[in-house]
Amino acid sequence: MPSPDPLNGIIVFVTAVRARSFTVAAERLGISKSAVGKSVARLEDRLDAKLFYRTTRKLSLTADGEAFYQTCSEAIEEILAAEGALAARDTAPTGRMRIDMPAAFGRRILLPVLLDIARPHSALHLTLSFSDRIIDPVAEGIDLVVRFGEVADQAGLVMRKLTSQRLCICGSPAYLAAQGVPKDLVEVSQHRCIVNLRRDTPFFWRVLENGVPGRITPPATHEVGDGDAIVGLTLAGFGLSQMPMSLVSRYLASGELISVLESFSQVMVPIHVLWPQTRHLMPRVRYVVDELVKRAARGELDTDET
Repeated sequence: MPSPDPLNGIIVFVTAVRARSFTVAAERLGISKSAVGKSVARLEDRLDAKLFYRTTRKLSLTADGEAFYQTCSEAIEEILAAEGALAARDTAPTGRMRIDMPAAFGRRILLPVLLDIARPHSALHLTLSFSDRIIDPVAEGIDLVVRFGEVADQAGLVMRKLTSQRLCICGSPAYLAAQGVPKDLVEVSQHRCIVNLRRDTPFFWRVLENGVPGRITPPATHEVGDGDAIVGLTLAGFGLSQMPMSLVSRYLASGELISVLESFSQVMVPIHVLWPQTRHLMPRVRYVVDELVKRAARGELDTDET
């Protein structure tokens, strides 16, 4: 019949090993020395293994006892660490938080949200980087990475979806008046286009063709490695571009940009936050992730209100 409290015997055993004495272990546990001895004896009977060599002067582990101690000691540390991590959820986040995010979206949309998240916690220190390249957060010591697009499962990383945004193909009124409005995807090849410069991946635009998500490769008239600069060139009439709605919605509302090929531009692109997988998530990482998820649900990552 199983012991009604098997973990109690293990805790007594680990305490005795660390104390190197049944007497000292009894004092630490607040029980009698005989109770320690009986608990260890019951554990040995249950395991059908001798754990200690016991003499009047010395307490030492057998080979089985050494192996069992290593496993039990690590398990107890894990339990205590997990308990501490859960207890820390209600404590104020502290320490340095390293976050990497897409350049334009990060500066314009995410930065105000992150500052609002960090403002009540003076002991939470931010290190922020803005880049559109793919990085390895583990290798580069980054706590959180925010990225657009589908993200394949990666060993050692945890991923959480924040929201999705529609991609918009647009141009300035002056450009469209001079070059004409494209009627279909084939006509895109006849236009000047501003594309994202990425050295590690080929550029493309996401589109819907007959209701099916697909990709096209527009003419790379201008290659620009920064989202804000792409929007700037589009506003200046240098061609068509495809950008997330959060970066162009205010210009569409003001008439400074005009959306084209709308029936082909109903593609939603996901935005994810990723972080290195650890046994116990640091309280500051948990806090920022939870806040980003809540604020994304309220639509705070969807609009540029500046």
